Amino acid sequence: MAYNLLKGKKGIIFGALNEQSIAWKVAQRAVQEGAEIVLSNAPIALRMGELNKLAEECNAPVIAADVTSNDDIANLFTKTQEHFGGGVDFILHSIGMSVNVRKSIHYTENNYDFTHKGLDISALSLHRVLQTAMKMDAINEWGSVLALTYIAAQRVFPDYNDMADNKAYLESIARNFGYQYGIKKHVRINTVSQSPTRTTAGSGVKGFDGFINYAEKMSPLGNANADQCADYCVTLFSDLTRMVTMQNLFHDGGFSFTGVTQAVIEQMEK
Repeated sequence: MAYNLLKGKKGIIFGALNEQSIAWKVAQRAVQEGAEIVLSNAPIALRMGELNKLAEECNAPVIAADVTSNDDIANLFTKTQEHFGGGVDFILHSIGMSVNVRKSIHYTENNYDFTHKGLDISALSLHRVLQTAMKMDAINEWGSVLALTYIAAQRVFPDYNDMADNKAYLESIARNFGYQYGIKKHVRINTVSQSPTRTTAGSGVKGFDGFINYAEKMSPLGNANADQCADYCVTLFSDLTRMVTMQNLFHDGGFSFTGVTQAVIEQMEK
């Protein structure tokens, strides 16, 4: 069911790769709620993924951007402003990558060249996007920016590796830039800490099935899926949440505030 929560709004969705992607679901829901969008991903992701299918469904242009490149991001905002005839009202940052994870390198043995690359893509990219947007005045007043994160930024999940560090830095950037952009133009910036979700990126983490099963048993409401995350993101893009900023918002069925559940106790006693 649609409520026209985003009627007349325009936005950029970063990171949709295929139908498993949370960004894919957010793009669909945003359009269903009345928004017009631009889709963006790295050139290599555009070759590997299925973004043209989503673009056709959403009647949205695809603009390639390497988020480690200032020039690429500036080009994205220039073309987006030309397309919309002005700025955007919302942005979704759904970007994350760890070479250490991909190569199964243990956290204590991290290759620092790989660490730098992952940090640049997964966290610094948010700062780069926001810095460029502010310089180009590309986000409209009372706009909303969301970045997807995970509770490993606060708690230890051993096999999440250096992505935990990346997410912690991502959340810090959201807070600090949220203050600066809030003062300057009432733009709000938040992170959404989602339940473990079966995406292409998430499934690459060692022991991911264990993550999901444990979280399901530890969450009073169960794990939130990608469609439910998209619903939540839409509310945070809407005018109904204008005064929410600089927050890390847990969308995880209650996992983040549950010490232990009866289901976990029973599992441990077997």
